[in-house]
This record gives sequence, C-alpha cells and structure tokens, in this order.
Amino acid sequence: MQECGRDPLTGFYRDGSCTTGPEDLGSHTICVVATAEFLAHQVSVGNDLVTPRPEWRFPGLTPGDCWCVVAGRWLEAQRAGCAAPVVLAATHERTLDVVPLQLLQAYAADVPDDPSSLV
Repeated sequence: MQECGRDPLTGFYRDGSCTTGPEDLGSHTICVVATAEFLAHQVSVGNDLVTPRPEWRFPGLTPGDCWCVVAGRWLEAQRAGCAAPVVLAATHERTLDVVPLQLLQAYAADVPDDPSSLV
C-alpha cells in the first residue's frame, strides 16, 4: 500500500497511510483527494473535515488535500453524488468490507504532482 499523504499528515495513526487496526473503529481506510463538494457534504452530515482540531492532530482540510477517510462516510458521500476521487494504491484492502471494488475503481484517480488539479 502506498502512502496517502504527509502534508497534511493523514491516517488514523497519523503515519501518512490508511492503515487500520482494532482502535480504528471508523475504518479510516480510503485515501481520497478532497474536493470542495466532498468537504461541504461532510460538513452537512456532521463530519466537519474543514475546521482544525489541534487536540486530535487534525489541521482541517482544503480541496486538493489527500486524506484517509472513513469508508462508510465516503460511501455515504458517493450515494449523495459527492464522492471524492480515490487513490486506490493508497487505500487499505479492509475498505472492501464496506465498499465494492468496482465502485472504488469508478472513482479512481492517479494523484498528479499538484493534486489541486483534481478538484
């Protein structure tokens, strides 16, 4: 599995990857490139990914940031027509417990040097 992102530093364990373990009850396993639409949707459903939360080592996201998101939250956004592009090579295989591979592949994106071009 490839790294998802270091700026900002992502992952449930804040190690740059979408690894998971027993402590990760939400399954933060999908690496996405955040879009304005995805972030707005998340705020609208009570999952504020925009506001910094230093106590959780969370910087707040902006469009173009690569971030490990909860598989169920991504699927919810997809059903609402607001899914963010997925970096398959950096997405953990445990995601398949929640999201079918074909659906992930439909949103797959290679991340260019400047991810903001995807937003």
